[in-house]
This record gives sequence, structure tokens and C-alpha cells, in this order.
Amino acid sequence: MTDIPPDTRTSPGPDGERETRAHPEGAETGAPGDGRAAGASGENGAGGETANGGFLTAGLPQITRVLGAIVAPTTVLTSILIYFGYSHAFWFYDYFGVESSLLGLSTQDYLLKIVDGLFVPLLVAACAGLLVLWGRSLLPPRAMSARVRRYAVPVSAALGALLALNGLSRVLVTNALNDGLAVAPLCLAGGVLLLVYAAHLWRGARRVPGHAPPPWLAVLEWAVVVLLVGLSLFWAANDYSAAVGASRARQFVEELPEYPDAVVYTARGLSLSGPGVRETRCKDPEAAYRYRYDGLKLMWRTGDQYLFLPKHWTPTSGSAIFLAKGDGLRMEFNPAPRAAPPPAC
Repeated sequence: MTDIPPDTRTSPGPDGERETRAHPEGAETGAPGDGRAAGASGENGAGGETANGGFLTAGLPQITRVLGAIVAPTTVLTSILIYFGYSHAFWFYDYFGVESSLLGLSTQDYLLKIVDGLFVPLLVAACAGLLVLWGRSLLPPRAMSARVRRYAVPVSAALGALLALNGLSRVLVTNALNDGLAVAPLCLAGGVLLLVYAAHLWRGARRVPGHAPPPWLAVLEWAVVVLLVGLSLFWAANDYSAAVGASRARQFVEELPEYPDAVVYTARGLSLSGPGVRETRCKDPEAAYRYRYDGLKLMWRTGDQYLFLPKHWTPTSGSAIFLAKGDGLRMEFNPAPRAAPPPAC
């Protein structure tokens, strides 16, 4: 009698004889249902690990689409830029004691000012983003070992919490740690990003196969993160734009002697005064303009309104002079410096 190897199966053949079929080597001998269950278990394990590990980025595409739908329209973006331009103009003219809303600045005026106010922040943000992308591409996928990850989580969480608290403290109190230019908003933005990074590392180290958080939780988390970081960057850009406006005002005062001299002729006396301003009364009784005012510098013109400064203006002396052009007003401009004006007109 011939022994049948244990890895073969017999079944009745067409002639009634038993047909021997070899079982594939290495195949499982369990029930088909067991194999399917094992395969499903493996798939669920891998899927659970992927879902749990990618929880941090799961809601990012949805948030990106929402932001694109909100910010993409030209009107929204233009409104944001106009706001920064307004902040620049407000603090520039506030240095001279002038309310910027009285000047009737146009949308074009605000947009021109924002080029000066946001150039550096946008340049720094672009360079920082490029460095982050380059640094990430240079790191191998498994560059962080388990030991480094174990220390990176508490360090990132502690540093992020300290930075975020320092930024938020500016809302309540001003101190040496949050009083610098854009220090508070940048601390808040950096602290939030470090906390998000720490949460990402912590979740990656505690992956549970077959367990994935609900998708709406990732979307909600990213919405809060984008809101906090966006408001922080908006805050920082506004602070910088305001600081640039005040800085440009001080620079304008330093360069004031180099600006053209303005001479104003009026039909009636305006009693203009200020450091370096001189009123001269014309002797000709038939003159259309009986008064002349020297020692003025044109600061801004909008429509038919002119803003002048005395040529020796300082923050502690002198006032800005606001004149509306009319039939009884004539102006002349001369390059500075120039010879002393004639004693009479």
C-alpha cells in the first residue's frame, strides 16, 4: 500500500478511482473563514495605525479648502491689505497730531502704504517657509529615534506652553518679556505650533491598531490651530505696520529741511504760526493776495486739501497746518535750501 503524503488531497476521479491533488506548498490548512479573518485583521491593524498616526493631518485638506473659499475672493484680500495700510497711515500722521481720517485717503493711498508696511513680514515668512520645506526634505523618514522622540515630546510641549502663555499675557499685562515689537503675537503663534508638534509626536508614539479618532475631531483641531496662528500673524503684521508708520514719521522729520519750501499766498490773513513760519503783509493795496507765509513744508495733498508742517517742526513745538485750496489761496514751491525770501511781496 502506497503512503499518501500529508500535503496531498484525494478525491474521486472520473473512473471511480481516487485522484490525488497536491496542496500548494506553504499554503494555510485552516478554514477559509479563518484566512479571511486573519487578512481582515491585518488590514484593520494597518488602517488603524495609519488613521491614528495621520490624525494630525486628517483635517488639513478640509480647512485649506474652507480658507481658500474665504480668502480667495479679491474683496476680502483687498480689505485686509487696506486695514494694514490704514494702520500704517494712522500711526504716521498720529506722530504729527493729525487724525488720518480727515485727509480723505483713498484705497490706492492705503495700498501704496502697505507695500512699505508688509514687505519685510512677507519676506521673512517666505524665507522661513522655504527653510522649513528644505529642512523637512533633507531629513530621512525615520530620522527621529524612539529615544529622541521621548524627550522631544515634553520639551516641545513645555516650550510651546511657555511661549503661548507669554503671548497671551500681553492681552492682560505688559512686561519686559512681551513688550517688544511683535514679540507677543510671534510667541503665541510659535507656542501653538510647538504644542501641535508635540501632540503629533505623542499620538505617533501611542498608536492603537484599529482605533482612529473621528474625522470631525481633526477638522475641529485644525480649525482652532489655524484661527490662533492666523490671528497671531495678523496681530504681528499690524504691530509691524504701525511701527513702520511711526518710524517713517520720524524719518520724515529728520529729512524735513531737504524737502522743497512752500510759500502760501492768501487774500486774507490766516495768522499762521510755527517754528520758522513767517507772515509778510504785501504793501500793494491792489494785490490779489495780501499775505505771504514762508517757512512751510508740504507734507501731503489729497484732493483740494493740503497738509503743511513748519520747517522747524518738532514733536514738542509747532502744529500741522491743514489748508483747503480755494480762490483766495496760491502756493509756490522752491527747492531747498534756497536764499532768504524777499522782505516784501
